[in-house]
Formats: sequence, structure tokens, C-alpha cells
Amino acid sequence: MSENEVENTEPVASGRSTESVFLNPPPSPKQDKPPVWIWIGISGLLLTALGVIFVLPSVVEEYELPLERRVATPELQVQESTSLSTTAISPFEEAQRSIQRKEAQDVLAALLAIQGELDELNVDAWGLSDYESALEQASIGDEYYRTQDFLLARDTYAVGRDALAAVLETVPTVLEQTLIDAQQALDQMRAGDAQELFALAVLFAADNEDAQIGLQRAQSLDDVSGLFDIADDQFERGELDQARDNYQEIVNLDSYNEIAQEKLDQVLAQILENEFAAIMSAGYALLEQAKPQEAIAEFQRASSLGINQDQALAAITQSENEISNAQISQLRAVIFSAELQEQWQDAADSYDEVLKIDSNLTFAVDGKDYAQKRAQLDSLLVAALDNPERLSEDAVFQESLDVFYTGRAIEEPGPRLTAQLDELEIFLENSQVAIDIQLRSDNLTDVTLLRIGNLGAFQETAVSLKPGRYVAVGKRSGFREVREEFTVGFGLTPDAVIVQCEEPVVAASRR
Repeated sequence: MSENEVENTEPVASGRSTESVFLNPPPSPKQDKPPVWIWIGISGLLLTALGVIFVLPSVVEEYELPLERRVATPELQVQESTSLSTTAISPFEEAQRSIQRKEAQDVLAALLAIQGELDELNVDAWGLSDYESALEQASIGDEYYRTQDFLLARDTYAVGRDALAAVLETVPTVLEQTLIDAQQALDQMRAGDAQELFALAVLFAADNEDAQIGLQRAQSLDDVSGLFDIADDQFERGELDQARDNYQEIVNLDSYNEIAQEKLDQVLAQILENEFAAIMSAGYALLEQAKPQEAIAEFQRASSLGINQDQALAAITQSENEISNAQISQLRAVIFSAELQEQWQDAADSYDEVLKIDSNLTFAVDGKDYAQKRAQLDSLLVAALDNPERLSEDAVFQESLDVFYTGRAIEEPGPRLTAQLDELEIFLENSQVAIDIQLRSDNLTDVTLLRIGNLGAFQETAVSLKPGRYVAVGKRSGFREVREEFTVGFGLTPDAVIVQCEEPVVAASRR
């Protein structure tokens, strides 16, 4: 049965017929029993009344409102029956009322859809007052709907719908504030509040990263809080390894916990500082034990930790300086011994080693210069004394004389230099005193004394020569040339020098 059919049912028309019957009854003959048609009319009225009472309410239930179930009462049934029976509604009016009813139902459907969204968003937790106020408007609309004032019902539903929509539109703002409150609860270690608020934020926006992260953090907050208490106590007691492990576990549980990361960094830094200090102490202990190389190794290990490198490098420099000082001390001892023994080239070499360690050491710079000069003087003296015969040459004599005077100018010559100069002085003096030399030949050989001149042929002759080395050359036709070398002076003067050609030259045969 349609809604139009409910309001245009037959009982309304029957009511009006019944009323006319009772007001104007037809005349009838006096009989002991009423006519049959009267009983039929009464039966129809009874059936109509029963229909209004029992059938019509069940039909109207098809149009009950979603917000509140209609409760049928005998008084309402009688009132509606009476209204239907006393008021006639035209088809046009019924069509208009159907349209209005449909409009009211459409607005109500939109209201209910928004209500469903808000219920899913747990509106009771954040917008209950405005939500209930909007539903009150919907309830007023229900009253208008019950009285079939569908226009007022529609408008009232619209007010409730718009109010619920306004509540729904506040969700972004509520989400923002919820996240702020949730973060505050998280920072204050209120695990229950934080979980509830972040869960609500996730309900508002399931894809909100801040809400998702916050909810995860809130769920582990109790464990994190307990670990913080333990780790902080361990840190204060100096149990750094244990504190480090617990702070690390907090970071593992809540990687966004900045406080835990900061404290973990503090613990790690303190552990590193302690390790650095221990290594440096070991290095200095080795340095005190005169083990600078081992100390440097420790200081280098401390430097590799990446902290306080200036301190480590300074310690390395100090150790290297101690090594250098020890090496320099050893070299100075070598230099002193070499100079004392007048081994000047050895002393100069040792000064070079010192300068390799520290090129700015004045004693080494000056000492090397002096040692080199003394070494050069010693070399010249050795050469002169080893070859005194060369003193017969004027240039060699002059050079040797300069060397002699240079040596004599030294204030502290030392025994070696003194002996060398004394010996050279004798050689220089003797090199200028001529010595007679006897030369013998066969009176057939032409004799020439190099650097002196040609002596010709002779049997025996004497020549005065300065000490030195000489060469006599003899030539004779048909005989092989001869050369005689001899030294004059220096204890090497020969009794006589024989120069004569005795080996004939054999001519090659001709064919």
C-alpha cells in the first residue's frame, strides 16, 4: 500500500457516510425487528472502525522516522481516524505533501550521513556539545514530521544538518590542537593521555605521519620512561657502559626521542673522553720511562679517536723532541770525540746529522762550518806531506806555503795539526836547498834533464838540484830511448843516476 493510499483510504469516506446515515435516518414502518440494511450499515461501520484501529497503524509504520521509532497509542489512532474521517484531502494536496515528505526525508538522510561520519570520528570526545545541540534540532524536526508538517520538518532537519556539517568542518582544527595536546602529553610522559590523543588524531587522519609516529611513541612510552630512570641513575653513578646500552635501547624503541639521543651522545662522548685520557696517561708514563717511541705510538692512537687532537699532537711533538734531543745529545758526544781527535770530516758529518733533526741549531750550523774548514786544511796537509817532491814546483810550493801559514794561524791547533805543520815546515825549508847529484853516461848518449835542460853527452857530470822528483831522458841513434826517474832530497837522493842507451833497435827485414 502506498503513502498516498494510506491517507486516501476508504475509512475516511465511510466515516462521512456513516455520519449522514445517523443524522438523517430513512423512515421505516413499525416492525418488531429492524430492517436488514440497517444491520448491514452497522456492520460496515464496525469494520471501518476496526480497520482504523488495527490496520492503519501498521501501514503508517512504513514511514517511521530514523531518529525515533513511532509508538502507536489508542488515542493517536482515534485522533487520526477522526481526522481522516472528517477531512477530505484532494489528490493535488496529497501530491504536494508527498513531495514535501520526500524533501524532508532527503535532508534527514544527509543529516544522518554526517551524523554517521561524526560517530566514526568519536565526536563524543571532542565536539559533544555542538553535536548534541544539532541533534536537538533533528528531534524538533521529528516532531514536525510526526504532525506531517513536512516543510518545517525539512527546514528544521536542515538546521541540524548544517550544524553537524559545521562540527565536521572543525575536524582539521581539532586535529591540529589534538596533535599539540598529544605531543605535550608525550613530552610530560603521560602515556595514557598521549595514546588516547594520538589515537584520536589517527582516527581523524589515518595517513597523518605525525599522528602515526606519535601513537607508536606513546605506546612505548611506559617502557621508555622506565629505561630513562635506570639509565639516568647509571649515568650519575658513572656506570657508563650500562647507561649507554639503556639509552641505546630507548632510541631503538623511540627513534624520535631527542632527549634519549642527546643523553646517548653524552654518554658516548664521556666514554670516549675516558678512553682518550687513559691512552694519554699510558703515553706519558712511557715517556717518563725514557721510551719515547712507544709513547708516540700511544699518542697516535689517542689522536685517532678524533677528539682532543691538539693535545695528542702536542704530546707527539714533545715525544719527538725528546727523541731528537736524545739523538742530538748522542751526536754531540760523537762530535766532541771527533774534534778532540782532530777527525774533522767525521765531525762535519755528525753536524750534518744534527742539522737534519733541527736545521736551526746554531751550534750545529757554526760547528759544521768550522769542521769543514779544518777537514779541508787537514786534507791539503796530508796531500802535501804525502808528496813532498812536488814542492820543487813553484806553484805547488806556493800553495803548500799558504796552507802552512793558514795552519799556523789557528789558535788551538791540536797535536795532529801541530805535527803536520812542523813536518811541512821542514819540507818547505829543505825544498829550497839545492843538492849535488852525480849523473853518469857512456859519452855516446844524449842526456836531457826534464825541467832543467839538455846536458848533452858525457861520461860523468854533477848537477845541483832542489829537492823534488826529476826525470832524465837518454837518446842515441840506433838504440832504444831510456828514461830514468829519481828523487832528490827527503832522504831519497841516489848516489848516482846512470843514463845510457844500451839496447840497439833491430831494423825490420825487407823483401
